Amino acid sequence: MATDAHGGPVPAEDGRGQRVLDLLDKAIDSQSLLVRKNIARARQRTPEATPAQVIRNLERMYVSALTGTGAAVGGTAAAPGVGTGVALALSAGEALSSLELSALFALSLAEVHGVPIDEIERRRTIVMGIMLGGSGSATITKVAERTGQHWGRQVVAKVPAETLRQINKILGKNFITKYGTKQGIIVLGRVAPFGIGAVIGGGANAAMATLTVRAGRRAFGPPSTSWPGLTSSAPPTSENPPG
Repeated sequence: MATDAHGGPVPAEDGRGQRVLDLLDKAIDSQSLLVRKNIARARQRTPEATPAQVIRNLERMYVSALTGTGAAVGGTAAAPGVGTGVALALSAGEALSSLELSALFALSLAEVHGVPIDEIERRRTIVMGIMLGGSGSATITKVAERTGQHWGRQVVAKVPAETLRQINKILGKNFITKYGTKQGIIVLGRVAPFGIGAVIGGGANAAMATLTVRAGRRAFGPPSTSWPGLTSSAPPTSENPPG
C-alpha cells in the first residue's frame, strides 16, 4: 500500500486517483513561483490598476487560455495523418496544462486578495476548493467549523495547518471523483473526428473555466480597494519564496 501526497495510505486499486492528485501537486508546485509574474502580466497595460481590475484581467486571461488549450487539442483529431491515439496522448498532456492554468489562476486570486499562499497545505486548499466549487466550499467550512461567506479569507488564511490537512484529505477524494470523471468525458469528446472535437474541447474547457471563475469570486468576495499590506497602489514585485 502506497502513501499519497496528502499523508494517507492509498490502496493499489486507487492508483489512478493518486495519479490525479500527483498531477495536481505537480501543477501547484510548478505554478506557485509564477504567481507574481502572472499578476504583473495582468497589470501590463494598466500599471496603476486596482485589485478589482487586475482580478478581472486574470479571469479573462484564464478563460481564454483554458478555452484555447481545449480547442487546440480537440482539433488534432481532424488533422490529416493524426489518429485517435495521438489525440488521446495530447489530451493526457493537456490534463496537466489545464490543472496548471487553474492552479495559477486560483493562487493568483489569493495573492491579490492578500491571502497567504506560502504553505503547501494552504495552496492545496485554495486550488481544490475553487476547482470543486460549491461542494468544495461546503467541505471546507464544515471541517473547519466556521460559518460565513468567503471561505478563502475566513478559513485558508486563519485555520491551523493540521486542520487544513484534514480538509485536504476530504477535498482530495472529492477532487479525484469530480475532476477525473469530468476530464475523462472531455477527453473522449476531443477525439471526435471532422473538427467536432475542437468545438467540444474548447466549449467544455470554457464551461469549466467559467465555473472556476465564479467559484473564485465566492471564495474571496469583493477585492480590497488598495493592495493589501501596502501604502501605495501597486502590488509587490518580488517573487514568492518556495513553499
